[in-house]
Amino acid sequence: MNTHIKKLFTLGLAALALTVSRAQEIDITHTGDGFGKKPVPISISGFSGEVLEVLKFDLYVQGFSFVSPEAAVYQVSGSNAGDVTGTLTLGKRAVFSRSYNGANVRRQAHALADDIAEAATGLKGIGKSKIAFKSQSAGGEGEIFVSDFDGHGAQPVTSDNAIVAKPAWMPGRMALYYTSYTKGNPDIFSHSLSSGQRRVIAAYPGLNTSASVSPDGTKVAMVLGKAGSPNIWVCDADGKNLKRITTGNEDSSPCWSPDGQWICFAAKISGRRRLAKVSAEGGAVIPFNTSGMASPSEPDWSPDGKWIAFTRLAGDFDICVMSADGRVPATVVAAGENPSWSPNSRTLVFNHSINHRQVLSVLDVFTKQYKDCARAAGSNSQPAWAK
Repeated sequence: MNTHIKKLFTLGLAALALTVSRAQEIDITHTGDGFGKKPVPISISGFSGEVLEVLKFDLYVQGFSFVSPEAAVYQVSGSNAGDVTGTLTLGKRAVFSRSYNGANVRRQAHALADDIAEAATGLKGIGKSKIAFKSQSAGGEGEIFVSDFDGHGAQPVTSDNAIVAKPAWMPGRMALYYTSYTKGNPDIFSHSLSSGQRRVIAAYPGLNTSASVSPDGTKVAMVLGKAGSPNIWVCDADGKNLKRITTGNEDSSPCWSPDGQWICFAAKISGRRRLAKVSAEGGAVIPFNTSGMASPSEPDWSPDGKWIAFTRLAGDFDICVMSADGRVPATVVAAGENPSWSPNSRTLVFNHSINHRQVLSVLDVFTKQYKDCARAAGSNSQPAWAK
């Protein structure tokens, strides 16, 4: 091997080692248990306008930061002159090169961002996912809306001109459950977004709220006041075969474990607000350790089963995340309330206050990077991410 070739070979090995070193340093897949990780450095070139805006929004809330090509681990290049085209490169190696068509450019940009996120992190992207939320104009009662995960394309689901609350998705279907006072009482409705058909699921005397659908779509947990104090009850998806699961005082906010075996909820135990879990069939209530987190409520269990996000009240509302197995203690990750996990268990949507209005935001849990969503008119809160 002559001197010139040997030098090139040595430089090539050094560049490869640097790329690997960077990838290891920033923990691209975020498989560890900590928060506050370093974002993945990425460069973007060739895009403009709405497409560039979408790419930067989507990637930022999935743990990327934007740097020059020389400082990047990944480089994205392409064009939106016509259909969106994009190439993802790691070092000198092309990971993929694709063209996107058959939809508006915004959807094409979301699809490219999804492919980048999956290639870099191993997790499915979130760009084409949906959220439901409550939107309340000044002086109004509020309505349920559905939009893209970033708040764009918001469309009303209800037109009740009555108090509404707590939308929840039927997994794998364009259908919601929510509470509405349209009949004068807080009743739970199911609502097909494709047909527009809705039906009453729970209309018992007193409180009927906080519907949460099991991962297989066959059961619904909810908070009912029909026995006096609010408790957790479970029924079939159509409201039949109702069964009381808890008997405590002031039980609230049920959510399901991804295997459908457990229901996590907020309870009052020995005079203190706690998070706890109970078998979906009923039985002993098992408290979680939320030491140092005052008044925990609104839990949501991540689809991968690893994490539980919740709201704490300590003067103001904060979003907290802890591991479901108790190994990672609860940590504050953002100011806000009502967290809901994305399908890939990495990003949360939540609401927080800006100038006395509630605004939806999406947060990358591991880097703590977040951005506010596009705003529907009024105050937006109680988001639920479609799974």
